[in-house]
Amino acid sequence: MISINVEQLLKKQGKTKYWLCQKMDITNRNLNQIINGKTKAISFRYIEEFCKYLECTPAELISIEDEKQA
Repeated sequence: MISINVEQLLKKQGKTKYWLCQKMDITNRNLNQIINGKTKAISFRYIEEFCKYLECTPAELISIEDEKQA
């Protein structure tokens, strides 16, 4: 299962989801759907913006968890 580590990266920087929504011009609902894995796809634009505003690499943003262990 693929996870988007937005909340962990925000916490590390002391920033909020509201702040990120404002920067990315995305609704809180859409951001939460991405974070909670409720979307079927994520655009490269969002990946690029997450990395830009969270000062991270795609490897830090995205992780893959073994479903057997989850």
